[in-house]
Formats: sequence, structure tokens, C-alpha cells
Amino acid sequence: MTASGETFDSSAVAHDFQQNGYLTIDPLYSTADMERVNEEIDRFLRERVPSMPDEQVYYEDPTDKTSIKQLQKLFDHDPFFHDMMFEGPARRIAEIALGEEVEAVNMQFFNKPPGVGKATPPHQDGYFFHLDPPLAVTGWLALEPVNHENGCIHYVRGSHQHQGYRPHASTGVLGFSQGITDFGSESDNAETVAVPGQAGTFLMHHAKTIHWAEANASQTRSRRALGFIYYAKSAKVDLAARDGYQAALDARLKAEGKIPS
Repeated sequence: MTASGETFDSSAVAHDFQQNGYLTIDPLYSTADMERVNEEIDRFLRERVPSMPDEQVYYEDPTDKTSIKQLQKLFDHDPFFHDMMFEGPARRIAEIALGEEVEAVNMQFFNKPPGVGKATPPHQDGYFFHLDPPLAVTGWLALEPVNHENGCIHYVRGSHQHQGYRPHASTGVLGFSQGITDFGSESDNAETVAVPGQAGTFLMHHAKTIHWAEANASQTRSRRALGFIYYAKSAKVDLAARDGYQAALDARLKAEGKIPS
């Protein structure tokens, strides 16, 4: 599968990422490419999801197996998505953005089903990553058109340049367990940018960039996307902190009945 985005402007990608904390390539993938990707997603949902570990499959409603909200580690379960993660343009864009080689960490499927897809709270991905230094990116590929109605992403421009992380606390939102507690300042609002797009639109943001998405208010349209997480080779993971956080989160989700125990 060829990505039309191989012709993107590398200098513009690096500039936008460094200045704003995020970048947009609209589109990265052609219409034909996106038809193929969506066919492969549908196949994955049919063939791979039933055998995935419970901790890697999140539902809006655990009793409704059609309400998939999020999938983790797609590249571990299917060669098509392995190639997309390791050999596709997302990895090259990550290396341009961070200015060094990267390690592929996670590939995710995101969905906000019509009428029930919840809002994604304001957060910083690096808060979950436990990296030093906090050099990582998350890529986001729209699988279908996205706008304010079905939950486009919003960024706080330049928020990656601030020291440390904003305070986070439990949100109760499956897949986004921690959210910023002091969000909504005058500066936050002034620097907020919404990013709607077509199928094939690709976004990438720094691990410290504040972002969120609205709920899906449409009764007919889903909002499906793929996520790509890459860490800079120079970034080191605090394994004890990461594993402890994940174990505590899994235990809480099981106790709350959000994932099977």
C-alpha cells in the first residue's frame, strides 16, 4: 500500500511540530489507500478481536460487543497493521518530528460510536508514558470524515513547551483514565485549535501537548481512527512506575466492571 503522504514537506512537518506541538498532513493517505485500510480494519474487527486479551479491548458498553471504543497493540495481532506501524509513513514522520530514531510502542484503534461515543477529557499522553526525557509522539489517522459533530481533536497550541505536566486525576473515562484537573484557563481557551478533517487526514502531537475531543453527537456517524505511539530512542521508561500504574488501572477497571475480571 502506497501512502500519498510520502511527498509531504519534511521541513514544514518539523517546524509545525516544534512550534505548535502538533502537525497536520491533510491528507496523508489517498482515497484508495483509505478504502483498503478500512477494509482491513473491518476484517480485523471480525477476525482478530475475538482472540485478543480482555485488557486490549475496551467497549462503551461491556454488554454490547458492537460498541468497541478502543483496541490496543494492533500490530501484535496482524501483519497488515504491523507493516503499517513499522514500515509506513507514520514512523518516518515521528523521526522527523523528534529529530531522532524512534521505537514503535503501540498502535490503537479508536471509535466513538454514534450517539454514545463519550468525550475524551483534556490530557497529556506523556503523563501515562513515564518517560525521561518526555520525548514521544502520538499519531492519529482519521478513518472517516471528522468534525465537531462526531468528535474532532482539539489541541492547545504550544502547550508542549511548558515545564512538567499539568495536574491530572481520575476521569472515569475508559481508555483515558486521567485528565487535567485545572483545564479551562484563559490561556487554554485562547490557544485551542480544533482539527476537523477527511478520511486520510493525519495528525501527530508531542507527548506533552494538551488535547481532547468532543463526544459524538451524531446519531448516524461513527468516528473511527488509528493511533500510532512512538518513543524517541533516547527516552527511558520508568518501568516500575509504568507497570505499577497499569496494574492498578487494570484492577480498578475490573472492579468497576469496565473490563472482564
